[in-house]
Amino acid sequence: MPKTPQPPGRRAEPASGSVAAAIRQTRPFRSAAQEAVVALLLTAEAVRWPLQDLLGREHDLTLQQYNVLRILRGAEPGGLPTLEIAARMIERTPGVTRLLDRLEAKGLVTRERSASDRRQVFCRITVAGAHALKVLDQPVDALDDGVMAGLDPAEQRTLVRLLDKVRQHLPAGR
Repeated sequence: MPKTPQPPGRRAEPASGSVAAAIRQTRPFRSAAQEAVVALLLTAEAVRWPLQDLLGREHDLTLQQYNVLRILRGAEPGGLPTLEIAARMIERTPGVTRLLDRLEAKGLVTRERSASDRRQVFCRITVAGAHALKVLDQPVDALDDGVMAGLDPAEQRTLVRLLDKVRQHLPAGR
């Protein structure tokens, strides 16, 4: 079907539900790659806020703090050195030590200097930290399911595969 010509000075409205409509952009994207990057960032932000709201409401946690607790739960019983926690984080942050300070002040993690290498500090989740995660597991699982409800399991696996492929071609290798 041919496009309806627009009067001079008027741009076509973006399709409802499109990336362009979501950001109220009336000009075409420079490329499919640019549109894909904007779609990825827009989607990440749309997923981030409900999760951040849940974590803040339930336990006064940030996404980064929650991520650290999950990393440490997975590393039990041995715990992890601070630098290893930083390497495993979803969202890179230069302030891992400050992040751990806050979690320690809340009683959710403990830190202990290594006896064999005084430069290394091992972090472990506390009983209170493990309990906080246990309380959050079901609501976070429900949120995950709700976010992905528009895709069937095969599409979810395809999405993961495609996102893995994008990351594999980034210079940072993450």
